[in-house]
This record gives sequence, structure tokens and C-alpha cells, in this order.
Amino acid sequence: MASPKGSRSQKMKLPIFTRKGTLEVPSPTEKDWSKDDEDDWVFKDPDQEQDSLPQPYRMINKMVNSLFDRSWETIEGRDTSKTAELRRTQPTIYHPLRESKLNTMPNCMDVSQDYVFIGGSKGFSIYNLHNAKQLHVWEKLKVDVISIWATDLGSEILIAPVDETGIVRLFYFYKDGLYLIKAINESEDASKQTTCIKIEISKEGNFAALLLQGAGDIWLDVYKLPKESWIKEVQYPQLAVNTKKKVRKQLQLNTPDSVTADSLDMDMNISFRGDFKLSLPVQIMKIKPPKPITGTTFKSPLEAFAKIAGCRGLGSGQNHYIKASQWEKREAILKATYKKYLDGEWEPEPISMATFYFLLPSRVIPMPAGVKRPPGLACVLGVHWTDHHNFFFYSLNRTLKDKADPEGVWPCAAPIVGSQLSPCSSYLVLACEDGVLSLWDLAQGLTLGVVALPEKCFCQSIHFLKYFLVHKGQNVYPEGSVKCHMKCVVLCTDASLHLVTASGVQNSTISLLVERPVKYLDEAICAVAPVQALPGMVLTFSRDGSVFLMNVAKSQIICSFAPPRSYSLAAPWNPVFVVSLHHPCFLLRGDHPDEIGSASKAEDIPNSIFYFNFEDYPLLENFSRNCTIPQASILDHPTFAQALPLEERCEKFFQKSIQNLVKSKVKEEEHWTRLRRYSLLLQKEDLKK
Repeated sequence: MASPKGSRSQKMKLPIFTRKGTLEVPSPTEKDWSKDDEDDWVFKDPDQEQDSLPQPYRMINKMVNSLFDRSWETIEGRDTSKTAELRRTQPTIYHPLRESKLNTMPNCMDVSQDYVFIGGSKGFSIYNLHNAKQLHVWEKLKVDVISIWATDLGSEILIAPVDETGIVRLFYFYKDGLYLIKAINESEDASKQTTCIKIEISKEGNFAALLLQGAGDIWLDVYKLPKESWIKEVQYPQLAVNTKKKVRKQLQLNTPDSVTADSLDMDMNISFRGDFKLSLPVQIMKIKPPKPITGTTFKSPLEAFAKIAGCRGLGSGQNHYIKASQWEKREAILKATYKKYLDGEWEPEPISMATFYFLLPSRVIPMPAGVKRPPGLACVLGVHWTDHHNFFFYSLNRTLKDKADPEGVWPCAAPIVGSQLSPCSSYLVLACEDGVLSLWDLAQGLTLGVVALPEKCFCQSIHFLKYFLVHKGQNVYPEGSVKCHMKCVVLCTDASLHLVTASGVQNSTISLLVERPVKYLDEAICAVAPVQALPGMVLTFSRDGSVFLMNVAKSQIICSFAPPRSYSLAAPWNPVFVVSLHHPCFLLRGDHPDEIGSASKAEDIPNSIFYFNFEDYPLLENFSRNCTIPQASILDHPTFAQALPLEERCEKFFQKSIQNLVKSKVKEEEHWTRLRRYSLLLQKEDLKK
């Protein structure tokens, strides 16, 4: 695409030597001449000189060269990433021990006792955790189940599935029977139908709280569950029921075609008892979001003080004596000062969501006077709303006629964006918008500490770990209860992971476990799950579908878990998994990526649930066995010594002081005995002389 100047037939051109740069007068002495003088000369062939290309060929030439340059940069980048990937230490990959193939897409899972509850198309199914056999299928809905909760009550289980329309149904699972208690928020009028966003059941199964949304409003309904009545009604039914006919009818309705003969025999043990009418839950409270603070309606300060008699609601900011005119003046000053930032279109504020927990009696939350309840039963509901500074306490000892005012308020310096209650209900962590974490010991009524996340790190989720110690290089659980000590991991919005430890009132620390990914963005952590069967271990789920087991004590990856090669996580940023609290295993949903797009119906997509057991993998045998250690073996551990109760610490101190005193007396006697022997030897030598 270039033409040489002239033609060889017209004129012969000789090669030309030209020098780089500007010409200079050489120095008179030869020693000053450049040693690489030959490199300063460039050979130019007149026949190789080219004219500039005309348009549009010059533009095409630039585009082709740019395309080649970018392609080469992409090739070099891929080659560099492959080299770095090979150099990185790859952890041991463990594959599942068992696969359970399902006919429907499993949308959610939960584990309770020895059962797995899987929500899917038109209902949910019950499986045996150990042999993965299907025990029962309840499919009576026209829509899918999108979330499911299962609460262990000892001999019975409460199941709460939520379907796509937001209706939550409460089931009672006792021995061989499955009972439908009620569709709590179902309405005959479709215009009045509410949507359940979240449900929480107390640890003992005596209370349930539902976050409902409807008609542009959101609120919290609290119910008292007649747990004792259910047991009596199931054990001593008033009406005789022909069990065989009912079971056969339910098997014909609910058993899918793919169930094998073995699972059919086991399905005979669990049947849906639709003819039983159990006692219904009783609503005791309805809680709405806090009202925005406006001008006072009180005529005098005495009225404001009378409103907060008994300190109820003190700190909520509602009962104040600031007039509306003062609010208007402050708002006008704000708009005038920040006019250029406030002008323009504003997006509508999102509906405030609630996070709530059932709290046990403690020194912070005493039992109301005159109320007698067995120990271990919830007495207070703790609630906080998004974009609000306060954490509210509502007593559960009330009826629906009573006014739903909070019994206590914890105001925070910034809006609360996240929180978490420990499984033992003794510790509470509140995460504020400014990255500050408040650590509370509810049982002792103490603030364990206040820690701050690194700059530009904001809390996404908090996960409690069962308190562990590092003894002789191994993570162990101390025997018995440990007071005033807690550990949790915090996942931030930038995918960094942090470990927060509190030991006593004034010894709280925060350490970095995983940094924010900068180069490999697919390695960003999107979910974390503690593994209670393994001390100090958590499962991390990354955006690229990787599942790692991490030792938080050393910030070290122990191994990796992955489904078979033909499977992968269809939505790795939102994985469907469940970790058992009482068994050393976890379940993970896998999908065929090649067949998801080609399948015409959702039923045609192959879906599987994979079972991973930690005790069956060689690297994890030492972690799962001998994971507890008696207190006598680690009494000298400084952290564990501070964790003991005050009486035991005093007793240990006196015992140690007595032992030291006895040892010092023994050493003193030995010293005097040696002196006497030495003096006797000297006397004998003198006598000999």
C-alpha cells in the first residue's frame, strides 16, 4: 500500500548513511570519541522509503495497527494471569460425598435435627440428612416457595415456608405427622393481601415475629405460639381419624413419580394430617416504624416529662420540647447553606426495613415484676429500623389491646445498618453507618468494647463464631461456658473480611483476614458461613463459584470444596447452601450451566444437592476430632483465665499463691539443709587438721 520513490530503470540510487540526531564537531583527541559510534549511524535504502498512504487507507492502517496492539495486550494479560495463577498455591479440592438429584429447582434449604427441608416448585419436601432419602413432599401451591425456616424445638420442628406471593404458612412436624397450623397472612381479598419479608421464631418456639408489607406500609406482627397446646392436641386427638385412608390418599397426591420403592416405604412414616385443627397463634403486638421527629405538641416541659414517666421510651427522640418553628428555621438554614447540593430531582426514600431478635432475660433486660417464666424463654423483642439510630426493646408480656410502646431504647451515634445476635443469645453486635461496631454482653450487662472498621469499609454482614482458643497450635473449644468473651467475622461491602475479638471489658481487637480484591475481582467474597463443628473455621463463597474453608486464627485457607466438573453454581453471588449446626456437614446446590439456557422449561433443568461431610476428608480429621479440651488443661492460658467467673479466678489465685508459698518454703529448707551439710564438712576438715 506504499509506492517506492522513482524506478530502478530510470536512476540508480546508492545507499545513504545518515547519523542520528544533530551533527556535532568531533573533539580533536581520539580518546573522547564515542565508543559505540557505529550505533549512531543508520542505514537507509532509498528503495525502502515510502510515501504516506492516502485516505482512507491511512485510517484503515491505523485501525488495523490499533487492533493488533490491543490484541497483543490482551494476549499478554491472559498469559500473565495464567502464569500468576499457576504460581499461586492451590488448596486441596474436595468433591461431594453424595449427590441428590431433584426434579424441581431447589430455591431454598434449611436443616433441623436429622432432616433437610427444601423449598421448590409448588411446595417443599423433607429429606433424611444422612442417607438423602425423600421422606415426604408437600406440593399444594400454585407458586414456588422462595424461602424456608425450620426451628428445632426438641421433639418437634416448626417449619415456615414463604411462597412467591409473600404468604407464610406455619407447619408443625411431630414424629410421623406434618400438620398445617395456619397461613398467617393469607387474605381472601387480593387487594388487602400482605407480603411477608422476613420471619423469626424464638429459640424455644413460644413466639414468632413477621415483617409484613402492604399498601405502601410496613410493620411488625408478633404472635404467641401455643406450643404446649399443640403437643397435647397431637398426642390426644379429640376425633378419631382413619389413618390408613388418609395416608394412602396423601401418598397419591404428594408422592412424585421419581420416588423409589425404598423412599415410598419411608414416606409411610410421615404423612400430612390435614384433618387436624391445631390451636392458632395469638397476635400480641403490632409494631410500626418510628415516626419522623416533628415539632412538639406539648404546652409545657412538664407534659414532656410526664410522657416519659418510668423512663419508657426515653432516648427515642419523640418526647421533646422543640417547637415546629424552630425546626422550620433550621431547615431553612440548611437549604440555604447547601442549596447547590439539594437542588435537583430526589429519588423517593426506600421503605424502612426492620431487623429483630428475641432476647432472653439478662441484667440488661430484666423480667417484668410479677411475671414468672421458666428460664431460657424469650421475654423481650429487640428491633432496629434502617436509617434510624435507635435499638428498641419491646416486652412480650402484653396483649394486642396494649399500646406497643418500647420499654427501653439504646440510641447510637449513627444510623444502624446491621446487627447480629449470637446463637446463645448472650452477645449482640450493632454496626453503625460510620463503620463503628458496638459489642454488647447482654447476659452480664456490659459493653465489651467499641471497634472501628478501616476507612471506607462498611459492614455488610456479621457472623458469630463459637468462642475458641489456640492450644498447642490447634483450635479448641473450652469445656463449659465462657463469659465476657466473643469472636465474630465481619464481611464488608468491599468484600474484605475482618475478625473481631472481645476478651473482657477493655480488650477488643479487629484484624484483617482477607483484603479487598483489586486485581482479581472474581475472587470477591459474597457470602460467609461459620462451621460450628470445626473450631475457628468459616466457609467463604466467592463470585467465581469457589468455596473455601478458612482458619480465622491463622487467616489461612485449609481446603476448597467444589461440585463435579459438569456442575457449577448458577448464581455464585447468591449461593443456595445450608450448614448444619449439630452435624459436621453442609449442603450446596449445583446446576448444569450448559443446560440452563437450552432447557425450555424449569422442570427440564437438572438440579442436584451435594452433601459434604467434613469428617470424611483427610485434612479435616484432626480438626473435627478432639476439638474440645477440659479447663484443667488450659488453666494457665491468659485468655481463658480471664474468661472464668470471679469466684473461680479468686480460688485459682489463692491456690496458686499457696503453692508458690509451699514451694518457697521447701526451697528455703533445702537451702538451710545444704548450709548445714557444708558447715559439718568444714568442721570435720578442721578436726582432721
